[in-house]
Amino acid sequence: MGDAIEFVSNYSDLSDNNGFQFEFHCDRCGSGYRTRYEAWATGTVTNILDGASNLFGGLFGQAANVSERVRSAQWSKARDDAMERAVQEIKPSFIQCPRCRRWSCRERCWNEKKGLCKECAPDMGVEMSAAQASRSVEEVWAHAKMSAEDKHLTESDWRQTIVASCPQCEAPLATNAKFCPECGARLNVQAHCTECGALMQPGAKFCGECGAKTQ
Repeated sequence: MGDAIEFVSNYSDLSDNNGFQFEFHCDRCGSGYRTRYEAWATGTVTNILDGASNLFGGLFGQAANVSERVRSAQWSKARDDAMERAVQEIKPSFIQCPRCRRWSCRERCWNEKKGLCKECAPDMGVEMSAAQASRSVEEVWAHAKMSAEDKHLTESDWRQTIVASCPQCEAPLATNAKFCPECGARLNVQAHCTECGALMQPGAKFCGECGAKTQ
Protein backbone atom coordinates (compact mmCIF):
# COMPACT_ATOMS: atom_id res chain seq x y z
CA MET A 1 0.00 0.00 0.00
CA GLY A 2 3.03 2.29 0.08
CA ASP A 3 2.59 3.15 -3.60
CA ALA A 4 -1.12 3.90 -3.28
CA ILE A 5 -2.17 7.41 -4.26
CA GLU A 6 -4.29 9.26 -1.73
CA PHE A 7 -7.27 11.04 -3.24
CA VAL A 8 -10.24 13.11 -2.12
CA SER A 9 -13.77 13.41 -3.44
CA ASN A 10 -14.02 17.19 -3.71
CA TYR A 11 -11.96 17.73 -6.85
CA SER A 12 -12.30 18.18 -10.61
CA ASP A 13 -9.67 17.05 -13.08
CA LEU A 14 -8.90 19.82 -15.60
CA SER A 15 -5.94 18.01 -17.19
CA ASP A 16 -5.51 17.72 -20.95
CA ASN A 17 -3.01 16.15 -23.36
CA ASN A 18 -0.45 18.87 -22.76
CA GLY A 19 -0.50 19.19 -18.99
CA PHE A 20 -2.20 18.75 -15.65
CA GLN A 21 -4.41 20.91 -13.47
CA PHE A 22 -6.80 20.12 -10.64
CA GLU A 23 -9.55 22.07 -8.89
CA PHE A 24 -10.56 21.44 -5.28
CA HIS A 25 -13.78 22.82 -3.80
CA CYS A 26 -15.53 23.02 -0.44
CA ASP A 27 -18.55 20.71 -0.20
CA ARG A 28 -20.37 23.34 1.87
CA CYS A 29 -19.78 26.73 0.25
CA GLY A 30 -18.45 25.65 -3.15
CA SER A 31 -15.38 27.88 -3.06
CA GLY A 32 -11.94 26.40 -3.36
CA TYR A 33 -8.53 26.39 -5.01
CA ARG A 34 -7.11 25.49 -8.40
CA THR A 35 -3.54 24.27 -8.87
CA ARG A 36 -1.36 26.03 -11.40
CA TYR A 37 -1.23 24.41 -14.83
CA GLU A 38 1.69 21.99 -15.01
CA ALA A 39 2.84 21.51 -18.61
CA TRP A 40 3.82 18.05 -19.81
CA ALA A 41 6.79 18.25 -22.18
CA THR A 42 6.17 14.86 -23.78
CA GLY A 43 2.69 15.95 -24.83
CA THR A 44 4.09 18.92 -26.73
CA VAL A 45 6.64 16.75 -28.55
CA THR A 46 3.95 14.22 -29.52
CA ASN A 47 1.72 16.97 -30.86
CA ILE A 48 4.57 18.07 -33.13
CA LEU A 49 4.98 14.50 -34.35
CA ASP A 50 1.24 14.20 -34.98
CA GLY A 51 1.28 17.36 -37.05
CA ALA A 52 4.28 16.18 -39.04
CA SER A 53 2.73 12.76 -39.69
CA ASN A 54 -0.31 14.42 -41.22
CA LEU A 55 2.01 16.16 -43.69
CA PHE A 56 4.47 13.39 -44.54
CA GLY A 57 2.74 10.09 -43.59
CA GLY A 58 4.59 6.83 -44.30
CA LEU A 59 7.28 5.77 -41.85
CA PHE A 60 7.11 9.07 -40.05
CA GLY A 61 3.41 8.52 -39.44
CA GLN A 62 4.10 5.04 -38.07
CA ALA A 63 6.64 6.51 -35.70
CA ALA A 64 4.04 8.96 -34.46
CA ASN A 65 1.59 6.11 -33.81
CA VAL A 66 4.18 4.30 -31.72
CA SER A 67 4.90 7.53 -29.89
CA GLU A 68 1.20 7.92 -29.17
CA ARG A 69 0.99 4.50 -27.55
CA VAL A 70 4.07 5.25 -25.45
CA ARG A 71 2.61 8.60 -24.50
CA SER A 72 -0.64 7.03 -23.21
CA ALA A 73 1.27 5.09 -20.54
CA GLN A 74 3.56 8.00 -19.78
CA TRP A 75 0.62 10.41 -19.54
CA SER A 76 -1.21 8.17 -17.05
CA LYS A 77 1.85 7.93 -14.82
CA ALA A 78 2.57 11.65 -15.09
CA ARG A 79 -1.05 12.45 -14.29
CA ASP A 80 -0.96 10.24 -11.18
CA ASP A 81 2.21 11.96 -9.99
CA ALA A 82 0.69 15.38 -10.63
CA MET A 83 -2.50 14.47 -8.77
CA GLU A 84 -0.54 13.19 -5.78
CA ARG A 85 1.40 16.46 -5.61
CA ALA A 86 -1.81 18.48 -5.98
CA VAL A 87 -3.57 16.64 -3.16
CA GLN A 88 -0.63 17.15 -0.82
CA GLU A 89 -0.44 20.84 -1.78
CA ILE A 90 -4.13 21.64 -1.33
CA LYS A 91 -5.13 19.22 1.43
CA PRO A 92 -4.06 21.52 4.33
CA SER A 93 -6.69 24.02 3.17
CA PHE A 94 -9.51 21.49 3.69
CA ILE A 95 -10.64 19.19 6.46
CA GLN A 96 -13.10 16.30 6.46
CA CYS A 97 -15.92 16.57 8.98
CA PRO A 98 -16.03 13.48 11.25
CA ARG A 99 -19.82 13.67 11.41
CA CYS A 100 -21.05 14.24 7.84
CA ARG A 101 -17.76 13.20 6.16
CA ARG A 102 -17.88 16.17 3.78
CA TRP A 103 -14.79 18.19 2.92
CA SER A 104 -14.97 21.75 4.26
CA CYS A 105 -12.64 24.68 3.72
CA ARG A 106 -10.86 25.69 6.91
CA GLU A 107 -11.14 29.40 6.17
CA ARG A 108 -14.94 29.75 6.06
CA CYS A 109 -16.74 26.52 6.83
CA TRP A 110 -14.89 24.88 9.72
CA ASN A 111 -15.86 25.38 13.38
CA GLU A 112 -12.51 25.12 15.13
CA LYS A 113 -14.02 25.12 18.63
CA LYS A 114 -16.37 22.23 17.95
CA GLY A 115 -14.16 20.22 15.64
CA LEU A 116 -17.00 19.97 13.13
CA CYS A 117 -18.02 21.72 9.92
CA LYS A 118 -20.35 24.69 10.32
CA GLU A 119 -23.16 22.69 8.73
CA CYS A 120 -23.04 20.29 11.68
CA ALA A 121 -22.00 22.88 14.28
CA PRO A 122 -23.03 26.37 13.11
CA ASP A 123 -21.62 29.54 14.64
CA MET A 124 -24.03 30.48 17.42
CA GLY A 125 -23.60 34.21 16.84
CA VAL A 126 -24.61 33.83 13.21
CA GLU A 127 -27.57 31.61 14.12
CA MET A 128 -28.75 34.03 16.81
CA SER A 129 -28.59 36.95 14.39
CA ALA A 130 -30.50 34.97 11.76
CA ALA A 131 -33.10 33.89 14.34
CA GLN A 132 -33.60 37.49 15.47
CA ALA A 133 -34.04 38.65 11.90
CA SER A 134 -36.54 35.86 11.24
CA ARG A 135 -38.46 36.70 14.41
CA SER A 136 -38.54 40.36 13.43
CA VAL A 137 -40.11 39.43 10.10
CA GLU A 138 -42.70 37.32 11.94
CA GLU A 139 -43.51 40.27 14.18
CA VAL A 140 -43.94 42.54 11.17
CA TRP A 141 -46.39 40.09 9.61
CA ALA A 142 -48.26 39.62 12.89
CA HIS A 143 -48.71 43.35 13.51
CA ALA A 144 -49.18 44.50 9.96
CA LYS A 145 -52.31 46.59 9.45
CA MET A 146 -54.64 45.88 6.57
CA SER A 147 -54.92 48.53 3.89
CA ALA A 148 -58.27 50.23 3.33
CA GLU A 149 -58.71 48.20 0.17
CA ASP A 150 -58.06 44.87 1.89
CA LYS A 151 -60.42 45.62 4.78
CA HIS A 152 -63.25 44.57 2.49
CA LEU A 153 -61.90 41.01 2.54
CA THR A 154 -63.72 40.09 5.74
CA GLU A 155 -65.85 37.02 6.41
CA SER A 156 -69.08 38.86 5.65
CA ASP A 157 -67.68 39.98 2.32
CA TRP A 158 -66.57 36.44 1.43
CA ARG A 159 -70.09 35.16 2.12
CA GLN A 160 -71.28 37.38 -0.68
CA THR A 161 -71.01 36.43 -4.31
CA ILE A 162 -67.81 38.04 -5.55
CA VAL A 163 -67.35 38.32 -9.31
CA ALA A 164 -64.00 38.38 -11.08
CA SER A 165 -65.17 40.42 -14.05
CA CYS A 166 -67.92 42.94 -14.73
CA PRO A 167 -71.10 41.25 -16.02
CA GLN A 168 -71.76 44.30 -18.23
CA CYS A 169 -68.42 45.13 -19.94
CA GLU A 170 -66.45 42.00 -18.86
CA ALA A 171 -63.55 44.10 -17.54
CA PRO A 172 -61.38 42.21 -14.99
CA LEU A 173 -61.85 43.32 -11.38
CA ALA A 174 -58.75 43.63 -9.19
CA THR A 175 -60.71 44.24 -5.98
CA ASN A 176 -64.08 43.48 -4.43
CA ALA A 177 -65.53 46.76 -5.70
CA LYS A 178 -69.14 47.91 -5.60
CA PHE A 179 -69.04 49.50 -9.05
CA CYS A 180 -67.11 48.60 -12.20
CA PRO A 181 -64.14 50.96 -12.68
CA GLU A 182 -64.59 50.74 -16.47
CA CYS A 183 -68.30 51.16 -17.14
CA GLY A 184 -69.65 52.12 -13.71
CA ALA A 185 -72.13 49.25 -13.54
CA ARG A 186 -73.24 48.23 -10.04
CA LEU A 187 -71.61 44.93 -9.14
CA ASN A 188 -73.05 43.91 -5.77
CA VAL A 189 -76.69 43.79 -6.72
CA GLN A 190 -78.55 42.22 -3.80
CA ALA A 191 -82.16 41.13 -4.01
CA HIS A 192 -84.31 40.41 -0.96
CA CYS A 193 -87.43 38.32 -0.66
CA THR A 194 -90.51 40.52 -0.61
CA GLU A 195 -92.21 38.14 1.82
CA CYS A 196 -89.60 37.39 4.51
CA GLY A 197 -86.76 39.78 3.62
CA ALA A 198 -84.14 37.05 3.22
CA LEU A 199 -81.21 37.64 0.87
CA MET A 200 -81.89 36.08 -2.53
CA GLN A 201 -79.29 34.40 -4.67
CA PRO A 202 -78.79 36.00 -8.12
CA GLY A 203 -81.22 34.46 -10.63
CA ALA A 204 -83.25 32.59 -7.98
CA LYS A 205 -86.93 32.05 -8.87
CA PHE A 206 -88.03 31.16 -5.35
CA CYS A 207 -86.91 32.28 -1.90
CA GLY A 208 -84.66 29.78 -0.20
CA GLU A 209 -86.10 30.66 3.22
CA CYS A 210 -89.89 30.85 2.77
CA GLY A 211 -90.41 29.49 -0.76
CA ALA A 212 -92.11 32.64 -2.05
CA LYS A 213 -91.87 33.19 -5.78
CA THR A 214 -89.82 36.15 -6.93
CA GLN A 215 -91.50 39.02 -8.76
